[in-house]
Amino acid sequence: MKSEGILIREATGGDLPALVELVNEAYSIENFLEGTRTDATRIQSELAKGKIFVAMECAGGPIVACVYAELRGRDFGNEERAGYMGLLAVRPELQGAGIARRMMEAAEDYFRAQDCRRVEISVLSLRAELLPLYNRFGFEETGREAFGFHRALKPGVECHTILLAKRLK
Repeated sequence: MKSEGILIREATGGDLPALVELVNEAYSIENFLEGTRTDATRIQSELAKGKIFVAMECAGGPIVACVYAELRGRDFGNEERAGYMGLLAVRPELQGAGIARRMMEAAEDYFRAQDCRRVEISVLSLRAELLPLYNRFGFEETGREAFGFHRALKPGVECHTILLAKRLK
C-alpha cells in the first residue's frame, strides 16, 4: 500500500474499537510500560479535547493509521497558538510506506488552518529510535520533563519525556 492512495478523515465515536486496537497494536513495542497503551475511555477523552484523524485504504475500509491533534497556546495565555500532535500510529505491517508522514501532514494542515505557528510533540526517552524520524520531519528537541505518562513504568525502569517542536510555515 502506498501512502498516496489512503483516505484521511476525522474520527468519530464509532471508530473507538478500531482505534483502540490500532493504537495498542502499533505501540505494543513499548514493553517497558504496564498494561496496554490505551482503551476506549482514553480515546474518548482525546476526542473530547481534540481531533483524531484516521487513514483508510478505501472509503469504509479498516483504519490503518491515526494521529491526535489538539489546539494549544494563545487560548491558554501563551504568545502564539500551537498544536500538539500525538498518538501517531500505523499498522505495523504498513510502517515504512509513508503513511506516518501523510498523517503528520494532515495534522499540520489542520493546525495551519487554525492559525497555529508551531506544532509540538513528546517522545518517551526509551523510544530513542523515534528521534531521528521526527528530526527528518523537521522537529527539534526543546526540552525534557519528568515521566508523567498515564501508564506506569514497569519496576526498575527509568524514563523521561523528550519535548520536540517544529515551526509551521
